[in-house]
Amino acid sequence: MMVLVYTESEEGKFKKIAQEAVSYAKGVADMLGTTVTAVTVNAGDTSELGNYGATKVLEVSNDALANFNAEAYAKVVSEAARKENASVVILTSSANSKFMAPLVAVDLNAGYVPNVTGLPESTAPFKVKHSVFTNKAFSITEITTDVKVIGVAKNAYGLVENQTSETTESFAPEVSAGNSEVVSVEKATDKVTIADAEIVVSAGRGMKGPENWGMIEELAATLGAATACSKPVSDMGWRPHSEHVGQTGKPVASNLYIAIGISGAIQHLAGINASKVKVVINNDPEAPFFKAADYGIVGDAFEVVPQLTEKLKEFKVQNA
Repeated sequence: MMVLVYTESEEGKFKKIAQEAVSYAKGVADMLGTTVTAVTVNAGDTSELGNYGATKVLEVSNDALANFNAEAYAKVVSEAARKENASVVILTSSANSKFMAPLVAVDLNAGYVPNVTGLPESTAPFKVKHSVFTNKAFSITEITTDVKVIGVAKNAYGLVENQTSETTESFAPEVSAGNSEVVSVEKATDKVTIADAEIVVSAGRGMKGPENWGMIEELAATLGAATACSKPVSDMGWRPHSEHVGQTGKPVASNLYIAIGISGAIQHLAGINASKVKVVINNDPEAPFFKAADYGIVGDAFEVVPQLTEKLKEFKVQNA
């Protein structure tokens, strides 16, 4: 019995969440006294997975899997779990993994717990801690099935290097798109995507119009951050929907989230609550966002943001 981890990649490169998932899988495997096998789909060089604890990699190469399809990818993972006789299957909490995780669990007759925030509380019985109620509380859940499926919350475990000797093996399970079909895929062209960003700079209606977004993009570029926006902003067409974060948009679990001119509606807070440090810039001292913020600046964004950007640029030059 071993631990299987699905490692997400894009354009042949592993995402940070994949590295974190392998790190987490290694931690679980150590608790169980077993090893980690990673399964990849159309990925490039897999040697880096050994840096985080994978001792074996199942490489799937299939043109039919060029675009993500939940049913097909779930079949790959469940077949890999059967092949390796896996007792624990580790997935991330990305949008794709959340689509496929229930399918994997059903196929393997396994219990599934998403948004897990740490290593198991115990392995006999098998109990894990996970966030619930849009990250407002935690629950400890016991998984009693023979196979356990775990979705690791982003940035909950971190990257832990654990150099191992890795072997690779080609794996060619039969896959089918099932009842779904990928018609087209639209990707954001940002240099840094919201899903992978360590830092996110987000703005709302307080920016007064799309013509003022230059200073948001400049601040983001200075920090090496992704840009994001509130739902009203994307609804009005000021920014693309791919930047909409919140409960009805993309969830954000960055290390630093900077909210500029966003009041802090419940739906927005629910989508970014997993971010570790939240900084709010707003000219309304009564804005709800300040109650959720770690740091707050009451002031005019059109004055504060340019000054903040310049100070950050100076700091980077001095510490280059």
